Amino acid sequence: MFTVKKIGEDGVFMFRFLLRRSSIFITLITAIGLLVVLTIAFNKQPEQPPKTIGYTSDTVKAQVVSIEEQGIIQLGETAQPYQIVNIRILEGKYEGQQFSIDYGKKYILPNTYLLSPNEKILVSISSMQDENVFVHFVDFIRTNSLLVLGIFFVIVCVLVSGWKGLRSILGIGVSVAVIILFIIPQILDGENPILISMLGSFFFLTITQYLVYGWTLKTHIALSSILVSILVTGLIALFFVDFTRLNGMGDENALFLMQQSNQMNLKNLLIAGIIVGALGILDDLVIGQTSAVIEIYRANPDMSFRERYHRSMNIGKDHIAATVNTLVLAYLGASLSLFLLFSNSNVQFSNIINLNYLAEEIVRSLVGTIGLFFAVPITTFLACWVVNDFRRLQKLASIFGPLLNQSELHH
Repeated sequence: MFTVKKIGEDGVFMFRFLLRRSSIFITLITAIGLLVVLTIAFNKQPEQPPKTIGYTSDTVKAQVVSIEEQGIIQLGETAQPYQIVNIRILEGKYEGQQFSIDYGKKYILPNTYLLSPNEKILVSISSMQDENVFVHFVDFIRTNSLLVLGIFFVIVCVLVSGWKGLRSILGIGVSVAVIILFIIPQILDGENPILISMLGSFFFLTITQYLVYGWTLKTHIALSSILVSILVTGLIALFFVDFTRLNGMGDENALFLMQQSNQMNLKNLLIAGIIVGALGILDDLVIGQTSAVIEIYRANPDMSFRERYHRSMNIGKDHIAATVNTLVLAYLGASLSLFLLFSNSNVQFSNIINLNYLAEEIVRSLVGTIGLFFAVPITTFLACWVVNDFRRLQKLASIFGPLLNQSELHH
């Protein structure tokens, strides 16, 4: 079944015995099978009646017909541009009717963007008892801009990563679909958020990993490591959420959830969010660490288990340091306005971190980072164990597929 090549005098070990041309077909069959199972799981939809959140049901799309007036107005200490605009309603009860609205004349604008003819916007329509109708500007429509950004993202991803990049984009779509169509409906139906999030997240992660990396030992090692690491991370999250006495109500969205469903366990929902967030980080780290072990093995298959483990851990430590720094900077960047607000109010830092919503973010970030610390040695040990013995590796490859797919090899 395999063509085995021994190590030559030059010390280069060839992996042709681990390659199967049918690997791509195994990957496709696996992906189709998982998608079929996913489709069956999606059949169960939430039984709760639909509710409106964010924009109200009176918010509709409209198009700017003309600019009737434009100038500068003084509102308190702020001077800003304003416009009087004629619009046409594009949907709903008042579709086709035209109204005049003011933009920036009675309230301070959050930005200096001006409206232009033919531009599409969101407006709110209020109907009074005396049959008068009031129309107010709500927001810009950003669909086309986001679409352009999405297309640009796909083009760059494919140009840089090729076929693997295209498969990763498909994996992203599957991940989003699982979250929207499976995890969220199940939680809304009253299922345990922790259990549903772990099952759903690991499920879509399995699909994406096989789509991107194929049916290979590398993928199996990574998924096994992620499963063990996320279980450890989940236990840590469960302990520290309880230890810090968090109730899951630090986010203002939790208040909306409480109003819509009294059965929602916000504490478990917080833990579920920590687990899903940690999975995204673990995915990157575990795949990178698995690849590091395999490449070290390819460079020198005669290396001892201990030496290979220590060399791989050196790479993992650097990866952890860079990832932790990225997480901290990302959190500080997202919370910069919050820190500026409290600094300007002369609030003590010891009081700031005790606020519920800030404490939740700290616990979320630290627990996810601790999960990274556990994931690296777990992944390194498992990957080193797989490649340490040639006969074991050959036996595992005959059962679970090649160590790497053909596109990852450089001959």
